[in-house]
Amino acid sequence: MIIFTFRIMKTSNIQFFKEGVSFRIPGKKFLGKWIVSACRGENAKPGSINIIFCSDRYLLKLNSEYLNHHYFTDVITFDYSEGEDTISGDIYISVDRVRSNARRYGCSFRDELHRVIIHGSLHLTGYRDDTQKRKEEMRRREDYWLKCRSKFQ
Repeated sequence: MIIFTFRIMKTSNIQFFKEGVSFRIPGKKFLGKWIVSACRGENAKPGSINIIFCSDRYLLKLNSEYLNHHYFTDVITFDYSEGEDTISGDIYISVDRVRSNARRYGCSFRDELHRVIIHGSLHLTGYRDDTQKRKEEMRRREDYWLKCRSKFQ
């Protein structure tokens, strides 16, 4: 596993990992600032957040083992936050699924990657997508934070 760390202030630690994929993580400094700002903008204090880029097979294994879901997905978030003060967790992202979804939805790989990164981050701040109404709210927040990206580049 290759580890890249980006530390923002004393209370926030965004780390990037790769598990079994050959993938260049674009704009780690920008991503760290953006994630921290989005969390704070959602009234959450970011603590330790790990973003792990992996393959479809790896994420399918996690999805089956921990969530009892036997299908491919693009992102899984494990929330390790304790209490209401600081959020912490792991965000697993399938690079394979992001590439496939970018083609499917007619957008760039970068835009789809950013969407799933912010999607996982929003889960840590308390958003859920288990109903149609919640999915729509999650999508609105994703769209909002995607529009805000340019402020952090």
